Amino acid sequence: VCLFSMAANVLEEDSMEQDIESPVTIHQPKLPKQAREDLPKNIGKECAKRKIQRYVRKDGKCNVHHGNVRETYRYLTDIFTTLVDLKWRFNLLIFVMVYTVTWLFFGMIWWLIAYMRGDMDHIGDSTWTPCVSNLNGFVSAFLFSIETETTIGYGYRVITDKCPEGIILLLVQSVLGSIVNAFMVGCMFVKISQPKKRAETLVFSTNAVISMRDGKLCLMFRVGDLRNSHIVEASIRAKLIKSKQTKEGEFIPLNQTDINVGYYTGDDRLFLVSPLIISHEINQQSPFWEISKAQLPKEELEIVVILEGMVEATGMTCQARSSYITSEILWGYRFTPVLTLEDGFYEVDYNSFHETYETNTPVYSAKELAEMASRAELPLTWSVSSKLDQHAELETEEEEKNQEDQNERNGDVANLENESKV
Repeated sequence: VCLFSMAANVLEEDSMEQDIESPVTIHQPKLPKQAREDLPKNIGKECAKRKIQRYVRKDGKCNVHHGNVRETYRYLTDIFTTLVDLKWRFNLLIFVMVYTVTWLFFGMIWWLIAYMRGDMDHIGDSTWTPCVSNLNGFVSAFLFSIETETTIGYGYRVITDKCPEGIILLLVQSVLGSIVNAFMVGCMFVKISQPKKRAETLVFSTNAVISMRDGKLCLMFRVGDLRNSHIVEASIRAKLIKSKQTKEGEFIPLNQTDINVGYYTGDDRLFLVSPLIISHEINQQSPFWEISKAQLPKEELEIVVILEGMVEATGMTCQARSSYITSEILWGYRFTPVLTLEDGFYEVDYNSFHETYETNTPVYSAKELAEMASRAELPLTWSVSSKLDQHAELETEEEEKNQEDQNERNGDVANLENESKV
């Protein structure tokens, strides 16, 4: 029974791990029989286990879903932003529904006024003054409501001065119609002029690289702008997304750490006319200080890069995002140059924008490289310190000899005095 329960627990744990860690079925490539036999048995499990869930996708969309939101009324308090954030199909549906419901609502009221006044019973009676001329049913009332709110005014149906309730309704519908027009047209204008599509022409390199630059280990990635209209006041920043545990034992999932890409030197403010390589120096303040080439694939981290600025044509703020996981960080590579000088202008070849080439790069971490550099200077330090120690020992020996000579002299003088007394 115990063995049966243990086997059931193991199968249950395996099924839970598969549900959590490998929701997508991994299809192995078709290989020859001998090649399949030479492959390790657990290659599929290792690949599934090493799968990292992205926080920000490559297209810049955040991979976060908000669930169990109880205070949904907050979306209604900011109804304008809620409508702007909706998808286009829902936005157009709401746009049509708001106008249609408004016209039907006021058309119903116009019809009720005509019905309660008895205008329907005196259709064609020239001696009767109706509230609205030529209004003979709900359809005509609906058409009059559309004419009133849109200020079309065909001239066939008009309100008379013998209907004070109709005059009040006309004022109310005119004011509310103007508010609805301002709200819905403004919502559509903001929806159309959103700078999200401008971010589609801001591109990031597929991979990030780690290599030496000016004798220092650096993490680099490339950004570019496909349009001729530039991003004004463009700036770049980067975040490291990695879970951590504090000294007190608190677990912080998806902890965000700033990655310095030139904040203190001003290199994070870009003049993005041609593609630029953004560099992060791996020093003691860097989160990659102790990570080597062998340790990098074992890390579960993600680098989120954010490029933002103002669109030159509209003046609206635009933001583009991308991310790099450990499998997309290439150690010992550099980016292929894309800028060439032609006859009177510079040519950018975007076919090579994502291409990299291998370069000679040490496999050690920046901390280990710094320790190696310090060890290379230690012999000089040892020689200086040994000389100082030898000099100090000589001085102490001379002082001890002088002390002994003085003690001997004092002893001889004392003996002479004793002999003279005797």
